[in-house]
Amino acid sequence: MNKLKTRHSAKKRFRKTATGNFIRRKASKGHLLEKKSSKRKRNLSKYAIVFHGDAEALYKMLPNK
Repeated sequence: MNKLKTRHSAKKRFRKTATGNFIRRKASKGHLLEKKSSKRKRNLSKYAIVFHGDAEALYKMLPNK
């Protein structure tokens, strides 16, 4: 049987929690930060849990996690 390969693009962007969920960074923190409020930028810095419908694809992309 062939080895299961990890997608490195997904490996860089997602991590698995102890409960089996995936976490990701939030978007919109890369540029145009002057017009965004401090509260908004602070909340964009936090992690978000990946929706379970999208997580099914991540299980295939990250088989060894």
